[in-house]
Amino acid sequence: MNLIKKMLVAPAAVMALWAVTAQATTDEAIAERLKPVGEVCVMGEECKGIEAVAAAAGGGARTADDIIGKHCGACHTAGVLGAPKIGDGAAWQARASNGVDGLLKNAIAGLNSMPPKGTCNDCSDDELRAAIEKMSGL
Repeated sequence: MNLIKKMLVAPAAVMALWAVTAQATTDEAIAERLKPVGEVCVMGEECKGIEAVAAAAGGGARTADDIIGKHCGACHTAGVLGAPKIGDGAAWQARASNGVDGLLKNAIAGLNSMPPKGTCNDCSDDELRAAIEKMSGL
């Protein structure tokens, strides 16, 4: 029985030593493991790293094709519920009495069956404008 205990103690001691050394225990390593997952940014003050966070969250610049493909094309490709089709200049021109600015205003507010911002709630006005200009040819 004594031999069995000795056989079990050696591997257990090796495992304990490995577990202790497997995790870095320097002050820097401990601080890295305990650092907060986010930071608070105050308006008017510089907020370091916000660009990387915005890009990782999908807040990077999107092209008109990105917006159309993800949000606008579902209705404007086929002309669903009377939506002007992409590239149909006459249909878009008929709605553009106030130019692209008027189309943008309608897109932001929503019009008829189109919800506000055409389902792209996180689109900027500039992104919507670019998508409208691309779809309408105006």
